[in-house]
Amino acid sequence: METSPCVASLKHEGGAIMYAIIETGGKQIRVEEGSTIFVEKLNVAEGETVEFDKVVAYCNRALRVGTPYVKGVKVTAKVEKQGKAKKIIVYKYKAKKGSSHRKQGHRQPYTKLTIESIEA
Repeated sequence: METSPCVASLKHEGGAIMYAIIETGGKQIRVEEGSTIFVEKLNVAEGETVEFDKVVAYCNRALRVGTPYVKGVKVTAKVEKQGKAKKIIVYKYKAKKGSSHRKQGHRQPYTKLTIESIEA
């Protein structure tokens, strides 16, 4: 008998963890109330709230998986800050071509969110 991921994530106190899997920025992220996540940059000012209605899965004692999204479930988050990640170096080089190389840096912008509520 298989156990669902929802049952497997029970706390030691005996209560189930309520979580949702949301889709944003082309990625799927598992969130719980009170958790902090980093997502691709959203055009929202700091301190404002964001609602995600693209909920792929929702778990509160029973797992509900959407096709493609779960209806009636939304996740509310507060924008903590807008920022840029650490710089990465992109170095392109072609052997035996003399001076054929290029060095470029990149800092990916992100939005830091704190999950306030998961409403079903």
